[in-house]
Amino acid sequence: MPSVTPRVVFVTRDTDYELLLARHATRGQVRFFLESRGQSIAAIEDRHARFHAVLAQARATVPTEWRQALVRRPDLDRFLFAPEDVVVAVGQDGLVANVAKYLDGQPVVGVNPAPDLYDGVLARAAVERLGALLPASVAGAAPIERRTMVQAVLDGGERLLALNEIFVGHRSHQSARYRIEDHGRAEDQSSSGLIVASGTGLTGWARSIAEATHIALDVGVEEAAVGYWVREPFASVATATGLRAGKLAAESLTVTSRMNEGGVVFADGIEQDFLAFDWGRRVAIAPAARTLNLVVA
Repeated sequence: MPSVTPRVVFVTRDTDYELLLARHATRGQVRFFLESRGQSIAAIEDRHARFHAVLAQARATVPTEWRQALVRRPDLDRFLFAPEDVVVAVGQDGLVANVAKYLDGQPVVGVNPAPDLYDGVLARAAVERLGALLPASVAGAAPIERRTMVQAVLDGGERLLALNEIFVGHRSHQSARYRIEDHGRAEDQSSSGLIVASGTGLTGWARSIAEATHIALDVGVEEAAVGYWVREPFASVATATGLRAGKLAAESLTVTSRMNEGGVVFADGIEQDFLAFDWGRRVAIAPAARTLNLVVA
């Protein structure tokens, strides 16, 4: 049986210029909108042109006999990834996180189109390296970081995957009420929500919470473990603050909602893609069996 021709799937997000154009319809209207606010269109057009130049350069490195596909971030939930795909995310680090939950073992190369603008923690490959990384990824010869992901499973069977973190709380980030259980300990809490983060997520939202609470947890990016932090727990006659943070490996963190309305669970900061978490619902959060296979550039 003949082998399947490799396919490179390029994942992108709209540039600021493209988003403005979609909103205002014409370049002239975009320029008027920006200039009326004391801003120039030139810098936005320059970043747009730089991004598309890098994308064109990246696509030109694909062997001519291979297949290619291009998918925008809003269309990821409708795109069918195949086992033979190599995924190339061209953009900011968050784009790698966005695509991670839709994959099942495919290698991912993050290409940073603007090293002077983006940190490149996940999207750290220079476009000039892509020509060598693609065949190595298909051959299984590229070095891979198998980054642990976080999984949330609700009592109704719904599941969320995240590369960085899962958030549990109220959709308005006001006081959230719930019961939390960790390693046999349990208590009722009222807080501004909690997050459960992977080692990858420790460089993002979790880092700011850890610094604010002065509670640091050591979780490696490939370690089959996650950490959790409670944001601003409030002590009262009915709520406690003993379970503020902890590390989970084989265990799950179980949270039971005590919110009549507005409770949510969402992944990687995408608040609009949430699962309802109203009174009595339970969610178990733990390291996921699936990993992000990030090609080390």
